[in-house]
Amino acid sequence: MSKIIQLEAISKIYEIGDIKVPALNGVDMEIDEGEYVSIMGPSGSGKSTLMNLIGCLDTPTSGTYLLTSENVGEMTDNELADIRNRRIGFVFQTFNLLPRANAFHNVELPLIYAGMSKDDRQEKVEYALEKVGLQDRMKHKPNELSGGQRQRVAVARALVNDPSLLLADEPTGNLDSATSYEIMDLFGKLHSSGNTIVLVTHEEDIAAYSHRVVRLLDGRISSDEKQEPRRIASSTVIASA
Repeated sequence: MSKIIQLEAISKIYEIGDIKVPALNGVDMEIDEGEYVSIMGPSGSGKSTLMNLIGCLDTPTSGTYLLTSENVGEMTDNELADIRNRRIGFVFQTFNLLPRANAFHNVELPLIYAGMSKDDRQEKVEYALEKVGLQDRMKHKPNELSGGQRQRVAVARALVNDPSLLLADEPTGNLDSATSYEIMDLFGKLHSSGNTIVLVTHEEDIAAYSHRVVRLLDGRISSDEKQEPRRIASSTVIASA
């Protein structure tokens, strides 16, 4: 199986005036195509920094990051932006939806940035919304949707460009327990259909749905273990959130 992420001796140091603050210290990690990985750790452990580096939102101070065998550290800002738009889908805790745009337009935005034709955009957006169970809500604005439905729109937007990697940063942080489980059921279905998923969470019961848990402490990996993932009962209805 091919490696989608290869991190070697990754360090990240933030400079605040004359003070240097280490966030990551010599992280080595590989993730195969098709894996479903949770990254956990207490506040200040470096998990958000690691997610930002994997997502090409930031660059390491030292070390090597290969994304599908390409050296991210040698890329220009424009190349990094292109990677983020074409090959990485992001799902955030706060949804990050445009409040005045309906679900269709929110999902369509990455395709507009990619220069795709209107007809092609129509087909891909409808398919992405259908995949998350929201084909009947595409004309609704965020304030007309529940929290779970808004997160599904965010997931559809992350998927619309057929990214090789789906990154989720605390994707259930603003949701109640029942809706959180339905969103995790959706992630499980996406993984089963072939998506590579990496999520950051501080919740053990959310990490339990992944196949592998990487734990960080003080900028280093303290453990990296595979596990049998938890599954939600098959009676769960995706579109009900």
